[in-house]
Amino acid sequence: MEKIPLTRAGYDKLDAELKRLKTVERPEIIAAIAEARAHGDLSENAEYHSAKEKQSFIEGRIKELEGVLGLAEVIDTSKLSGSIKFGATVKLVDEDTDEERTYQIVGEYEADIENGRLNVRSPLARALIGKGAGDSVEVRTPGGEKSYEILEVSYS
Repeated sequence: MEKIPLTRAGYDKLDAELKRLKTVERPEIIAAIAEARAHGDLSENAEYHSAKEKQSFIEGRIKELEGVLGLAEVIDTSKLSGSIKFGATVKLVDEDTDEERTYQIVGEYEADIENGRLNVRSPLARALIGKGAGDSVEVRTPGGEKSYEILEVSYS
């Protein structure tokens, strides 16, 4: 099986979610199911069906997280330097709008574009890999061609 690259922060966040699901959410939903069962007829018990659906979601997420963490390869980004690679924090400027943005290139399970965490498999990240400060990149996005200049590359 292929290893899943994660930053230390990404690994810790997923691990914390797994622990919360197992120690807090799972016991709560088991108690909710027991309480709903006590109300009698299960065929028309909306609370019971809702709790069972939530239990199914929680168990699925636990299984997914256990799989991801089991295959995780934690990459220490503080020991990296040089051109852009996994874990790099990149400051870009859109050459058309002069809008500056900062992204960290991370694995798909920790990607969150709203918070500047860019999936390593995204078109922009793939275009940035191997480049350095001062380089320009052309990226084909769903909204059309975009040009960015790399202002800064750092690892933390």
